[in-house]
Amino acid sequence: MFTTCDICDDNESKLSTGNLSVLPPIFQRFGQQVKFCGPARTVKVFEDNVLVRAALETQGNGQVLVVDGGGSLRCALVGGKLGKLAEENGWAGIVVNGCVRDSVELDACNVGIRALATHPKRSVRLGAGEKDLQVSIANIAINSGDWIYVDADGVVVSREKLHG
Repeated sequence: MFTTCDICDDNESKLSTGNLSVLPPIFQRFGQQVKFCGPARTVKVFEDNVLVRAALETQGNGQVLVVDGGGSLRCALVGGKLGKLAEENGWAGIVVNGCVRDSVELDACNVGIRALATHPKRSVRLGAGEKDLQVSIANIAINSGDWIYVDADGVVVSREKLHG
């Protein structure tokens, strides 16, 4: 099993070249899985979670859904129903550059979730956004297919599979 600390210690050269990055410690933990990893699948939305739901309705096959919500703190992009969908469809986890809601329900889901905060208001549902593209969270580029490693110490993004 991996730890993000060991990944960073064992791959200092990748950190210096940018092939390995650490997201800043801005995320709160939700869901039952403290530790999770998998290849990234990216969506970019703003206060609209239609593409988030569409992704989580597909088989996750151990992937991590990375949601670039633009850092908005004005509504939630993931709630209890989507957390349950992620669990049922085999997603390893979700990283949200934005808010979640139904935190008690999310904490009951057997999936790992990281988000900036909670917000009780749901998003709009217009279907705007893009999927499977490079997103940027806190100036860290993440592509679909990059590997995401998450544990109690942080979130690490690698251009290639390292552990797990």
